[in-house]
Amino acid sequence: MKFDMTSIDGSSAGSLELSDAVFGLEPRADLIARMVRWQLAKRQAGTHKTLGRADIHRTGKKMYKQKGTGGARHGSARVPQFRGGGRAMGPVVRSHAHDLPKKVRALALRHALSAKVRAGGLVVWESAHLEEGKTKMLRVSFEKSALKNALIIDGVEPKTKFAVAARNLREIDVLPIQGVNVYDIMRREKLVLTRAAVEALEARFK
Repeated sequence: MKFDMTSIDGSSAGSLELSDAVFGLEPRADLIARMVRWQLAKRQAGTHKTLGRADIHRTGKKMYKQKGTGGARHGSARVPQFRGGGRAMGPVVRSHAHDLPKKVRALALRHALSAKVRAGGLVVWESAHLEEGKTKMLRVSFEKSALKNALIIDGVEPKTKFAVAARNLREIDVLPIQGVNVYDIMRREKLVLTRAAVEALEARFK
């Protein structure tokens, strides 16, 4: 498909041809949701933990004689029934990650890209180049192009001055092409790709 490119300030910068195999799919919400769930589960720390009865430091001696007390027949002060005892079936340190086939992950990324195109949330720049790494100048350019909430994907390495200028803008994320992912694409209103990023994505899925 033919797509119009712009510059950082929103002015026209020609056009380029986008691959239908990457940007022209019918978006599937189930694939995108599976990928987002996989990403969030994988990065979850899983360090939550409570003390079980085996972790409580108390004597193992029987509390009182088995019979004749008129009360329940307890054998340990570490059990959950007592104050200071271990918690029953509490959380333990574990990994929340689960498997998702590599082909499904790749397909989900293509569907996320296609979803942005379908929703009118894709912007393509000729390049992300700034003469001076000043946040104020970049903010003015973004106001001209009505860009407020966006993920910007550049080539192998984002331009240094541009990355420095953009890092103070709260709702603007800048990533290299290696960092492109479904979660960040979907959490931002706009997806901005440079020409280098488009070429890298199409080469990746060729």
